[in-house]
Amino acid sequence: MGKAADLKSAPARVATTAADLRGGSKILIDAVVGVTDIVEQMHRQISRVAPVVGKPRDGRTSGITGLVYRSVRGVTRAVGFGLDKALAQLAPLLKGGKSSAQREAVLSALNGVLGDYLEETGNPLAIAMRFRHQGKALTLDRQSIAESIETPGNKLLILVHGLCMNDLQWRREGHDHGAALAQDLSYTPLYLNYNSGRHISINGRAFADALEQLLAEWPVAVRELVIIGHSMGGLVSRSACHYAQQAGHAWPKKLKKAIFLGTPHHGAPLERAGNGLDILLGVSPYSAPFAKLGNVRSAGIKDLRHGNLRDEDWARSAGARDTREPVPLPRGVKIFVVAASKQAQRGEGKRLQGDGLVPVASAVGRHKDEALTLPIPAARQYLCFGADHFDLLNRAEVYARVKGWVEKG
Repeated sequence: MGKAADLKSAPARVATTAADLRGGSKILIDAVVGVTDIVEQMHRQISRVAPVVGKPRDGRTSGITGLVYRSVRGVTRAVGFGLDKALAQLAPLLKGGKSSAQREAVLSALNGVLGDYLEETGNPLAIAMRFRHQGKALTLDRQSIAESIETPGNKLLILVHGLCMNDLQWRREGHDHGAALAQDLSYTPLYLNYNSGRHISINGRAFADALEQLLAEWPVAVRELVIIGHSMGGLVSRSACHYAQQAGHAWPKKLKKAIFLGTPHHGAPLERAGNGLDILLGVSPYSAPFAKLGNVRSAGIKDLRHGNLRDEDWARSAGARDTREPVPLPRGVKIFVVAASKQAQRGEGKRLQGDGLVPVASAVGRHKDEALTLPIPAARQYLCFGADHFDLLNRAEVYARVKGWVEKG
């Protein structure tokens, strides 16, 4: 009996592992080739006379040395192709396996750091955008929604997670803002799950289109739509509002309130520090090859440098300079923001500490350029003291404020 049970459950355990191995092998092979490129560039720079400062020439070596490096790349790619092909043939035989919260957490983190690369290379580890309810993906047609959700309501709540996270992580220390609002105020919560390593504007446009389809297929007429975004999720939501208006979508007319928890409306210092390191590494021809390692950061992470919302923002980005143009808040929508400070209380004459990732000014939309400052009344702002970035997901005082805003505005 024990052996039979093990055999029956084996495909379920191996199914996701096959896809993971296939995706992981692609990353590993590309990583080996990438490191080979960096080592060869270093070899070339050190083996010739070169100025200490200035842009390096092409990183390829020649002669016997070049042949060695080309052979390493060729063998690596050949092995990778064979392994990937074998795993691709194996995966369809092992469908139907269930995932786990731990696996999804790792997958979400991987997508946050390398998501644009995973998508561009067709890696099976890339997360496809979808709405989920109670951890299960929704198929966006009327019948499937009715079968998946026991009682679809006319008040929809959409929760949008942050960088390197997923929909399951809205539950923290036993609390989930979405589930609590469903119980207390009878909202139907849906959670967006997406590849947070893609450009915010690309995710924003896809989110806008998905919301339009969702409302068109929802089994009952939607009376009210509320969006709650945590961290990057707030930027993706603002981007979605921008592109929905451009596309003439109908759903923004149903959007009554949007609540942003720790959203870096004007960027996050850690990403700006990462960009500064890239610039410094690129100054010398000896360190320039290593700048590739810094640039491994995904497009989504780089967008957090200033809080890019549109394609134009990142397309013309000038490194450390903020070249964004103002993006108005959605018309007719009440906007609320929550910021966190690790300080126990406001100190006299001292600079207010942020939440460890996002400065308070960025979270509430303040900017030294008045044109970029978001016009959010003080009554619709809340500062939570003695909290970090992730405490915003479960602190009782944050939920009390969110509930009050959703209920009464």
